[in-house]
Amino acid sequence: MRKVCLALSFLLIGVLALPVLAQDMETPQMGWWDECATPENLPDTVTIGVVFGLSGPISVYGGPQQQAVQLAVDEINESGYLGEGTTLVAMFEDSAGDAEQAIAAMTKLVEEDQVVAVIGPTLSTEAFSADPVAQENGTVVMGVSNTAIGLTDMGDFVFRDSLPESSVIPGTIAQATEVLGLEKVGVLYGNDDDFTLSGYDVFVQALEDNNVAITNEQTFARGDVDFNPQLTALLADEPDALVVSALAAEAVQIITQARDLGYEGPIIGGNGLNSPSVLEQSGDASNGVIVGAAWNIASPDPLSEVWVSNYQAAYDATPDQFATQAYTGAWLMATAIRCGDSADRTAVRDALAAIQDFPTPLGTFSFDEDRNPVHTPVVQIAQNGAFGVLGAEE
Repeated sequence: MRKVCLALSFLLIGVLALPVLAQDMETPQMGWWDECATPENLPDTVTIGVVFGLSGPISVYGGPQQQAVQLAVDEINESGYLGEGTTLVAMFEDSAGDAEQAIAAMTKLVEEDQVVAVIGPTLSTEAFSADPVAQENGTVVMGVSNTAIGLTDMGDFVFRDSLPESSVIPGTIAQATEVLGLEKVGVLYGNDDDFTLSGYDVFVQALEDNNVAITNEQTFARGDVDFNPQLTALLADEPDALVVSALAAEAVQIITQARDLGYEGPIIGGNGLNSPSVLEQSGDASNGVIVGAAWNIASPDPLSEVWVSNYQAAYDATPDQFATQAYTGAWLMATAIRCGDSADRTAVRDALAAIQDFPTPLGTFSFDEDRNPVHTPVVQIAQNGAFGVLGAEE
């Protein structure tokens, strides 16, 4: 009788374990495992460089980006994605949001450390300064948060997986106009940064295309903290919305000061506002902030859900768009190395450029002929400290 009971117990345990095993087997996995054969010609160590803003105000973007890349590298190595005996190593450098420091970091990685490829830097302004170093040395550099116009025009070794503002802002303005009935807006933008200037240009064209009038324009510089004069001038015309092209540090002050002046309407921003840190620092004032994005945490994509779960488990935090793009960028770079079966810089470039319809947390991803990303963006609105999808049913 005891043997029968034991047998039944083991049978019951086995039956109960089946759903768990089935669930584990069905968990989606990043990478082209079937599309590209396991590499056989890679060295024991493949080193890529990573340049992010890890200190100063820009670290609100760079910190999560570093965590995301390291998580991807750990997954790549643990899964044996680059073949038995090959380890991917990420060598991190801090650009601190400074163009000269970004140049120094890029030069060190490309010329002294002889990395296979580079991910970063964080800001478009840094990229316009530092990416030519990689291009001149025939080294792939992939921006994972650079959205300014013309970035990949610097050369055939320059890539990005971050949707340019020109791919996101027009849809943001079109949807906001449809949902909110916009007729007139005030525009506030940074006039000393490549990213904010590029965003401004795209906003102006998108507003014109949607027959939305600009009642007033005001400017500021990076590092400014008092925006009351500009906001007062803009709000005097009673706009339906404020349109803002800014980085995070200035965006927080603009949002809070606009609310302090009594403005309760929507604030439509570029990619610089697309960070949970902006919402956290501006508190309830961020309610009604609208921003286009490459990704939203509510995405039902299975790879996105796994990514969010893994990031939360690793860092006890919620990933943002910048982390998601960085994570995707590391997997794209590893896939180019795997599919090219080479650590040669030119071979990696060619394999990266050939990536089409690659499943990622961002959705199905491709590079176009100019090495820019192709995937579907989303329009978000902030409410109660989090980004939701604009127009989504409650």
